[in-house]
Amino acid sequence: MKLSTLYLGEIELNDEEVLTFENGVPGFQDQKQFVLLELDGNPAFKVLQSVKQENLAFVVTNPFLIEAKYEFELDESVKKQLKIQNESDVQVWNIVTVQDPFEQSTINLKGPIVINIKENLAKQLLLSESDYSTKHPIKGGELKHAGTNEKSR
Repeated sequence: MKLSTLYLGEIELNDEEVLTFENGVPGFQDQKQFVLLELDGNPAFKVLQSVKQENLAFVVTNPFLIEAKYEFELDESVKKQLKIQNESDVQVWNIVTVQDPFEQSTINLKGPIVINIKENLAKQLLLSESDYSTKHPIKGGELKHAGTNEKSR
């Protein structure tokens, strides 16, 4: 299918790439289908693009590139909802608020997006009982290496 995107124009999309957020994302509960897209020339960042609404897209990054000691617990209800069987099936991404200049950009460490890549199910968590910030500075983060991010605790 063809998909019109906010940052990448029109692209071709396979149905298998679509992530389902059963409850939508906070603030956009009616948006339940998204796709994670590569940003050309910058492997540390991706775009989480709504399938239904062209102008709804979030820049995301691997939080472990910014905060190596980032961790949180997935409770059993989340594991069940996302059908998580193995930690290796999990990816964690966090939304970036991009600023100009880029060094002033921040990452929301309080709201990780957890994806079961095997089942294409996703959920944005709200870590209410943590000291993480919604505006954690990216400056000083390790954005040099954009490997996988299977870590979640």
